[in-house]
Amino acid sequence: MSTYYSLKVTAVSALTPSSVAITLTIPEDLKDKFTFNAGQHISLKQTIDGEEVRRAYSISSAPTATEMTVGIKKVEDGTFSPWANDALKSGDTIEVMPPYGRFIFKPTGEAQHIVAFAAGSGITPIMSIAYSVLESHPDNTFVLVYGNQSPEETMYHQEILDLNNKYTDRFYVQFLYSRSREEDALFGRIDGSTVNLILKNKFKDRSFDHFYLCGPEGMINTVKETLSNNKIDKKRVHSELFTTTSKKETTVSEGQTEIEVTLDDEVFTFVMDRKKLVLDAVLKEDIDAPYSCQGGVCSTCIARVTEGKAEMEKNQILTDSEIEEGFILTCQSHPLTPVLKIDYDDV
Repeated sequence: MSTYYSLKVTAVSALTPSSVAITLTIPEDLKDKFTFNAGQHISLKQTIDGEEVRRAYSISSAPTATEMTVGIKKVEDGTFSPWANDALKSGDTIEVMPPYGRFIFKPTGEAQHIVAFAAGSGITPIMSIAYSVLESHPDNTFVLVYGNQSPEETMYHQEILDLNNKYTDRFYVQFLYSRSREEDALFGRIDGSTVNLILKNKFKDRSFDHFYLCGPEGMINTVKETLSNNKIDKKRVHSELFTTTSKKETTVSEGQTEIEVTLDDEVFTFVMDRKKLVLDAVLKEDIDAPYSCQGGVCSTCIARVTEGKAEMEKNQILTDSEIEEGFILTCQSHPLTPVLKIDYDDV
């Protein structure tokens, strides 16, 4: 079951003309539940115009901070993000699910060299990772490559400059702007040449331990391909998708499937149309399955297939080995067999 807790909003601060930082107070009795690793996200729940809306947002504050902050960029034709930008205010309360997610940085106790490529709102988990890297060891270094349209549309711009001033020998930032020519910034978008500039020019003598990529699908795929061409082990490359390409139509066999769902040690059975998505059918049965984005860009709805087969429309989160073990994103999955059994508890 998805457990949400009421948290108080202590600040709503403008980051850009179209984004805000939401700061939440964590009560003492919930500190353990809301402990997190840098890079994780939380799910926020709110009733808007009579409809319950849930959205996942990455935590941008450091794991050591006394309060928790998320950055929310207003999405055109969106529901939750316009409400958060325009209606939410300090003193309000909001329902929050404790942190989760596997796009994380964990200090090892030894010096590490980290590089991150981010675009737009993809900076939010990267900020938390940067704080954690720089705070956790005096010899850690962090390189940030960050793309936006202009400085005015750059989320956490001042905070990044503050990091640059505080950690002059250990933090480096390369801004890119696609619609504004600025001193000390590249013009354009993050592409293969940008990656090579970092690896083969500016930091040719540095061996990076891990690479963190967060932003649109196209950017992530380009950076991954360039890193692969540079013989970077894919185990050292971590990515989180923030926007996807348009959802494609998937041809699914005619017929229905009997679904068995295990959740919180209870078993539910119903019949669904194979053209429907598993999560949609589960929620229609009033089963309180965990979910958030419903777009395949978070891992909240993950479940294990214990019998039968299902096909995901898209997947940017699960590894090949996890898929082999039977894990699926239920918000992206169609059943392919007459019987499909899934287990939300065995993840």
